[in-house]
Amino acid sequence: MCTRMLFTGEQNTVITARSMDWNEDLLSDLWAFPRGLQRTSPGSEKSVSWVSKYGSVITSAYNAASADGMNEKGLNVCLLYLAESQYGGPDDRPVLSIAMWPQYVLDNFGSVAHAVASLQKDSFRIGPFTTPNGRPASMHLAVADPTGDSAIIEYVDGEVVIHHGRQYQVMTNSPVFDQQLALNAYWRRIGGMTFMPGTISAADRFVRVSFFNDALPKSVDKNYINGVPGKSFAHQALASTLGAIRAVGVPLGIASPTEPNISSTIWRTLSDHKNGVYYFDSALSPCVCWVDLKKLDFQTGQPPKKLALANGVIQSGETSEKFVKAQPFEFFMPAN
Repeated sequence: MCTRMLFTGEQNTVITARSMDWNEDLLSDLWAFPRGLQRTSPGSEKSVSWVSKYGSVITSAYNAASADGMNEKGLNVCLLYLAESQYGGPDDRPVLSIAMWPQYVLDNFGSVAHAVASLQKDSFRIGPFTTPNGRPASMHLAVADPTGDSAIIEYVDGEVVIHHGRQYQVMTNSPVFDQQLALNAYWRRIGGMTFMPGTISAADRFVRVSFFNDALPKSVDKNYINGVPGKSFAHQALASTLGAIRAVGVPLGIASPTEPNISSTIWRTLSDHKNGVYYFDSALSPCVCWVDLKKLDFQTGQPPKKLALANGVIQSGETSEKFVKAQPFEFFMPAN
């Protein structure tokens, strides 16, 4: 029900774009979390616990899960739906609610390589739950950093499966990632200028956004920004990447009661890894807002802060000064 793409270009430009597709309002807000927060996954006598090493800005889901975000090191995470996920257990390992999985990565790791080295140890068990709309929280995770490194993390047949490398730039939903790669390889042979699949299914979105990502200019296109003061390739890259992720969006009002991977696009985010800027684009707002993470104070002892977006609040422009102190939300409790 979502799409993620990782764009890289000249001037060390690295941008992650993702869309969130869901069949109801997620009541999402932006949150700024400082270093030094004590975290414990809820609902189990043996839960994963940690203290956050890095500050982060995240987009919440139902104010009970971290769905997307970027930390102060420029590491981005995107949580997307995958109906085929099988997490395994129960067993003796500590439990991490899947609602905290993205936050665990943002809090603890400054690079994809560091995250992969830890997650591949499979030292904890993911605890799923049922979302408020009745759908199981079956997810997989995409991670990217300012070097352009990327990883896709899934749980297949109870085992963690990690695809790690700069080449893994696109992720949607079903089927599991290795099958998505095989489908995309078939369509690459045909060529997007000849024919591309055009439905809103996850597999078709994977093919289209892969084609768009390859086609986007990787250096300054002087037909558009030549001689314009203050413009850089980052401006062009952000605009073209947002255009690509919008092009695979699902219009409001489209959903399927029998197909879990088809829902309306309700928001999009962009993570500018190099410059540390996080963008939010709501399908219900005429404006894009963003936050420059360098303008936030992530020092230990600072309070968590929230930027209200839910219930029709319209934000625009740079918003770091609009974050206000707020009590951190409680994460969804896993079912087992």
